[in-house]
Amino acid sequence: METSLDAVVSYVDRAVDQMAAIVTELGDDLANRKPVLPGSNSPYAILRHCLGVMEFWGGQVVAGREITRDRAAEFRAHGPVAGLTAATADAKRKLRADAATAKFAAPARGGPDHGMSPGELEFASQGHALLHVLEEVTQHLGQMELTRDVLRATAAGTAPG
Repeated sequence: METSLDAVVSYVDRAVDQMAAIVTELGDDLANRKPVLPGSNSPYAILRHCLGVMEFWGGQVVAGREITRDRAAEFRAHGPVAGLTAATADAKRKLRADAATAKFAAPARGGPDHGMSPGELEFASQGHALLHVLEEVTQHLGQMELTRDVLRATAAGTAPG
């Protein structure tokens, strides 16, 4: 079975489009709030983190560009939704361009990410790196959907507890 890199990027696009729709729907206030749960993140921060994932794994590991990434800052990010949705569109264009340079079975071009070793599955090939992007954005889409539901319920005064 052969995996189409275009198909992988199309699924990534769909997931980040859904996340961008959620933060847009929530608006600046709720999109920047965290649920009152240990270790929680705001929808804004979740999407910003996903954009960092796309840039690092697509830009550095697949395309070989040197990327300076502050992963911890991604989770502290906040700001206007309009700027984040514009950044999302830009990140999607960059990932598509990076993926266009990829060969699925070719070795990864960039080095390990925070705390990961070159022997990790994500570094097995350029294709593995792009599948990791898909894994991350779909995982965080689910996290964002639950976060949205908790924030809405809390704002409406209907949160359990």
